Amino acid sequence: MDRLTAKVALVTGAGSGFGAGIAQRFVAEGALVGVLDIEADAAQRVARDLGDSALPLVADTTQIEQVRAALSELETWSSSVDILVNNAGVGLPPTPLEEVDASDFERVLDVNVRAIYVTSKIVVPAMKQRNQGCILNIASTAGVSPRPNLTWYNASKGWVITATKSMAIELAPHNIRVNALNPVAGDVYGRRHTRDA
Repeated sequence: MDRLTAKVALVTGAGSGFGAGIAQRFVAEGALVGVLDIEADAAQRVARDLGDSALPLVADTTQIEQVRAALSELETWSSSVDILVNNAGVGLPPTPLEEVDASDFERVLDVNVRAIYVTSKIVVPAMKQRNQGCILNIASTAGVSPRPNLTWYNASKGWVITATKSMAIELAPHNIRVNALNPVAGDVYGRRHTRDA
């Protein structure tokens, strides 16, 4: 316990599932946590459950100005972000690749791919300036062992894994660690959660 004392973390998609579980564990380890979600009620509920060490934040992670405003609110409440957890993500119901609607395809790319670009663009400069930081990208086993009828979701998570490797190489000279996790299912925040649901 207390491994993250005095650290500030921003967790996206923290209003439910893995994100809420990550926020819960970070608070238990002593961190101050920005609980960011697109749903205000969800962010507020999780932050309320976690107490004074958590701040609810509302933003669409694909929108740079919304994320910038949320980060500013977090930094005013605490200090600069030490840990960024890119957890926000969406899936698709199993569907033959040629039958996936363009709008669903674009949403998967926006949330699973673009959001990591947006948060990194905003958070990395300050980490470089302080010569320290940690970024954790939540990918999926789908990016390692693709499953049929989830082609575009699989591809988005494969992108996360490749981006993570490249980020780790590029940011290592700045003492910024970048890792990916590839979950499939787990007991998070009081209930069973499947990443690819």
